[in-house]
Amino acid sequence: MLSPHDSPKDRLRVGLNAHLLSLRESYRSAGVSRYVRSLLMYLPQMDDRLDYLAFCGDARVQPAGWRTRLSPWNTEHPVTRILWEQVVQPWGAWREKLDLLHAPVYVGPVLAPCPIVVTVHDLSHFLYSGLFRPLNRAYLQALTRWTVSHAAHVISDSQSTRSDITRILGVPESRITVVYPGVDEGMHPIGDRAEIESFRARRGLPEKMILFVGTLEPRKNVLTLLEAYALLRRDRRFAHRLVIAGGKGWYYERIFARAEQLGLRDEVIFPDYVPQEELVLWYNAADVFVYPSLYEGFGLPPLEAMACGTPVVVSGSSSLPEVVGDAGVAVEARDAEALAQAIAELVQDRGRHGLLREAGLARARGFSWRATARETARLYHCILGDGQADGS
Repeated sequence: MLSPHDSPKDRLRVGLNAHLLSLRESYRSAGVSRYVRSLLMYLPQMDDRLDYLAFCGDARVQPAGWRTRLSPWNTEHPVTRILWEQVVQPWGAWREKLDLLHAPVYVGPVLAPCPIVVTVHDLSHFLYSGLFRPLNRAYLQALTRWTVSHAAHVISDSQSTRSDITRILGVPESRITVVYPGVDEGMHPIGDRAEIESFRARRGLPEKMILFVGTLEPRKNVLTLLEAYALLRRDRRFAHRLVIAGGKGWYYERIFARAEQLGLRDEVIFPDYVPQEELVLWYNAADVFVYPSLYEGFGLPPLEAMACGTPVVVSGSSSLPEVVGDAGVAVEARDAEALAQAIAELVQDRGRHGLLREAGLARARGFSWRATARETARLYHCILGDGQADGS
């Protein structure tokens, strides 16, 4: 399917694999899907000197400023998508005479007719391989390694991930550029408390609330969060309820089993997947946001919480201190006692709560999807010969 406008002949052609953009209300709509969506939204706005082509798997994806090619294959199924990526995509790139192809999620085609830039969001499939299903792990490891070693350039979400790519995959830092993800412009403090209270009533949420948002899977370290909350609930004066929001990923059953073992079945709220358009309300309704993930290439949720004025507690692992800086509290990832103490201090010390709220708002203003798109377009030009990618 070709969008109504023909490709201008005097502009260099850049293609983007948008097949992992999910419009479903599930964990697949988080993380990398939002990264792809934001590139589609902002790249033409930030730089209209290129001719942009999106390879799409959903006919509803019709981004402004892009020509689109719709695959007749249902690439929501992983095996089908892999076949499309490795067989159909390179043919499409050749037919479209692309000058550059952007693989925005780890993997590009082994046989590519043009240079590739690849975004590596993290290396959890290497560092925490036991938390992945075997076939998924094997594919990601093999194809990520191949793609980064043959790509014209690599984008990473953070300095932490950049270091991991060099250390684990042997890619020189000069071939890796850090381009930070951004915060959606809809993430902001809501001053109308009536709107927040109405939302609480609709969702059955408590007035005093500790929030986690993320895919329910082992790397997010929700088990330690549950253990920390169990420690807090030993003091019956601790009135805050824990809300663990997110779609079910892999091995999520362990989380519900642990909540049952700790006697928290009636104390913890599991609302499942939260639609993107509602997230701002969830963050604003929370008193504290907690994100104890074992490993993140960036970690959007704590940044979004800060943009909404909610103080955050994160683990001191991987990129999270890089993202949060001094605007949040960082503790050792698997230390339930330290996590419980950090939460308790923020809940009880309203002066510190207010200081971190203001610091978080200031910190979050330094990240935007417009800047992400601007830096990505700059890198395209460098690879295409208009400049020099310096790995900064």
